[in-house]
Amino acid sequence: MIGDPLTILLVEDNPDHAELVKRNLAEFKVANNIHHVGDGEAALDYVCGRGAYADRTTYPRPDLVLLDLRLPRIDGLEVLKEIKNDKALHTIPVVILTTSDGERDMAMAYEYHANSYVTKPVDFDSFAQLMKDLGFYWLAWNKRPF
Repeated sequence: MIGDPLTILLVEDNPDHAELVKRNLAEFKVANNIHHVGDGEAALDYVCGRGAYADRTTYPRPDLVLLDLRLPRIDGLEVLKEIKNDKALHTIPVVILTTSDGERDMAMAYEYHANSYVTKPVDFDSFAQLMKDLGFYWLAWNKRPF
């Protein structure tokens, strides 16, 4: 891996999907620390640094949030809305990573200021380019640097 560690918050309720994302990020040699939570309430607690996630040494503020839409407890769109409406958090890039390709979901995500919308299954070459476009220049993968 190269570069400074990137703290990624992966918000995904399906353990198989979460594992696939983690494996692919590792395969593409993303310099990162991935923290995984399985519901929208935990995502907001993590991003806000409260409750079980109050220790910022153990649970650092994320540099990037990969957010599923269909989540237990609090829906992904509501999580996105709360992050982007919070003056202290709104600069954190949020990439919607979901199986939903519905126009309404996509329109709402962008209305709530999602930085990008990616439909699963993910083409990780395109995902790597997206990370570069978002400004994560230390992202690289095993075949070619950016």
